[in-house]
Amino acid sequence: MQSSNHSLCLFEPSLALEEIALVDAKLSFAEHFYSHDAANNLFTLLINETEWRQENIQVWGELHLQPRLTAWHGDSGTEYSYSGINLRANDWTPTLLKIKNDIGVATGLQFNSVLLNLYRDQRDSMGWHSDDEPALGRNPVIASLSLGATRTFKLKHKTKLEQKILSLDLTHGSLFVMGGSTQHHWQHSIAKQTRTIAPRINLTFRQITFPSTK
Repeated sequence: MQSSNHSLCLFEPSLALEEIALVDAKLSFAEHFYSHDAANNLFTLLINETEWRQENIQVWGELHLQPRLTAWHGDSGTEYSYSGINLRANDWTPTLLKIKNDIGVATGLQFNSVLLNLYRDQRDSMGWHSDDEPALGRNPVIASLSLGATRTFKLKHKTKLEQKILSLDLTHGSLFVMGGSTQHHWQHSIAKQTRTIAPRINLTFRQITFPSTK
């Protein structure tokens, strides 16, 4: 993809994340982590700069094209594997480093890798799963930035069926952080839709601790 000449946006450090109360989970959310104009800027940069790929994913022993486009970036040695996909990190771009540093300032967390997802329209989706690969450590922290069209992020408890499914609209420029024991007890997904939806980019920043074997 061609690089864009748009300047990188500024982050407003006074904006704090708010906790979301949920049993067996640690969640926080900032609906306007980036301003609308800043989010527009980042969306354009990432669409143009990212080498998007459509990977084959293994589901119930069969290979299927992943219903979205992805890219993996990070520090040297941050390889990542899930559902039969083996990813070797591309180098950080100035845009991704800017976002990573902004999130670090806001959360006090450090990340060494990021998985980018491009949902091209309403037909792209993400099935129910937990981010619990061994490479992510005992209690993974996932910082998720959304740009573009709003999609509904859902969480369901793995064992406590009396817990209602939590639905959260991830809006343009929002930041959602999952930590603590969330991945042990909850699964999350983004479902296909019937109405027309514009493209959405989602960046999930992670800390790889050792090569994944899952």
